[in-house]
Amino acid sequence: MEALTSENVRDAVLAALAEDIGPGDATTQATIPAESTARAVMIAREPLIVCGLALAEAAFRELSPEVKLQRMVDDGNRVEKGTVLLRAHGPTRALLTAERVALNFVQRLSGIATLTAQFVEAIRGTRAKILDTRKTTPGLRRFEKYAVACGGGANHRFGLYDQILIKDNHLAALRDEMPNAITAAVLNARDQFPELKVEVEADTLEQVRQAVEAGADIILLDNMTLVQLRQAVVLIAGKARTEASGGITLQTVSAIANTGVDYISVGALTHSARSVDIALDFEHN
Repeated sequence: MEALTSENVRDAVLAALAEDIGPGDATTQATIPAESTARAVMIAREPLIVCGLALAEAAFRELSPEVKLQRMVDDGNRVEKGTVLLRAHGPTRALLTAERVALNFVQRLSGIATLTAQFVEAIRGTRAKILDTRKTTPGLRRFEKYAVACGGGANHRFGLYDQILIKDNHLAALRDEMPNAITAAVLNARDQFPELKVEVEADTLEQVRQAVEAGADIILLDNMTLVQLRQAVVLIAGKARTEASGGITLQTVSAIANTGVDYISVGALTHSARSVDIALDFEHN
């Protein structure tokens, strides 16, 4: 995954601020003098993996270039409860109005990074790598996949354009093709997009055999039992990379990794990660 660019960050922050502020922060404008200044700290309220600080910084700066920021940790750092992540000093109105947008980004992305790190730790010592999926929040995929990388996971394809993934519905649509749907799909993919890796989803060992014979680069072993996963790894015998997928949890991931698969894709990293507890506390000047 490429690092976030300033353009990526600013575009996302501007959209979030526009959504939250609308025509103006009525509460802050009504109660806080324009000349007021304040100091604040963003602080972790639980152990976590940090991610998204650039978005928080951008949110404060968009509200006022006078805000001074000091980053205390870096994205990808593991921190304990009570750790200060970011210090801010500047116009009180800017700090208050940007607060929720800044926190939303850091809480959400740190939550994804933290959950990813738990999965990575659960399979430590095996050959497997944890992958993310396309089950991301619309419009935030780049940031959520960045958070997975901060947590020690690896990014699967970014979208529909950078890797071929022939799934069950593709195969269902090609069920009458000869000699079989998988072979027909792989040959067509190779012909039209020779520069892209080709992955095939397999629900059965027979489909695994067909995918190997068709020359797939990666075979996705979908919702297979541990016994089936081991059999598939033996059947593939290194002729393709193997990816286990389907309802994988922290409780099951270690056993799956020990079947010998190369990758384990976990949709929960992005679709089910909770936002971690991070606060913005104002300090007395």
